[in-house]
Amino acid sequence: MSVATKANIDAWFERIGFAGSIAPSLETLGQLIQLHVDKIPFENLDPLMGVPVRLDLTNLQQKLLFDRRGGYCLEHNLLLKAMLEELDYAVKIHPAVVLWGREEPVDEPATHVFLTVEIGGSRYLVDGGYGRQTPAAPLRLRADVEQPTPHEPYRLLEQDGVWRAESLISGEWRALFRSSLDEIDEAGLNQMNELVSSSPSFRDRLIAARAEKGRRVALLNRRLTIRPTDGEPDVRELTSTAELREALTATLGIQLPNDERLEVALDKALASELV
Repeated sequence: MSVATKANIDAWFERIGFAGSIAPSLETLGQLIQLHVDKIPFENLDPLMGVPVRLDLTNLQQKLLFDRRGGYCLEHNLLLKAMLEELDYAVKIHPAVVLWGREEPVDEPATHVFLTVEIGGSRYLVDGGYGRQTPAAPLRLRADVEQPTPHEPYRLLEQDGVWRAESLISGEWRALFRSSLDEIDEAGLNQMNELVSSSPSFRDRLIAARAEKGRRVALLNRRLTIRPTDGEPDVRELTSTAELREALTATLGIQLPNDERLEVALDKALASELV
């Protein structure tokens, strides 16, 4: 995984619409994360099209910043890590086991990554790529404390050195992932990338999401869900690839790639079961 010489901070700031203080404070970090998840969506179009996902900074910046695409957890959080380090934050990246939608105990390999950022002697969990439940704020690494975000409250639990992230949805705490806070190296990131990008859940389903101000937007195959921060979700089943394109571009803010494989991928998503 080759590394670009320098993170393009100006391009990131332009993409997310940031124009505030760049002092590496908690306040600045909160603004950056909220803008990042608002402006740069989660999406898996490349695995769906059979296009390799590349993790080097040059490709990440081209895809997420200049091509105005989105990406999944590895892409978001590696880009965030590079940008935050350029702003003099102390950042580490960690593997995690996904718990969402799984019966516990979960005995599966780690298929998610997130960041921890140290500020003033405290550590904060930052995650720009957890799909429909991406937290739009840093979460202090402190157990058993309900933490507000621009969307749902979150909490972190800890037992025997293993941390668990949860969010409160419709009055119920839902598990997101668990991690022992070990760091993951370049070889581990590449191995995870191959595993995740080739898995049926990413290769065979269209997934896209944005944590916008005041609402969350999620697309799973042909089901579009718009969930206001306060209010009931609006769920709509799309019936054509034209509607899929409209949802991806106008609603989720993705500039679609000019690739002949996209139409085949959208046809596959339209014909897939809503699971």
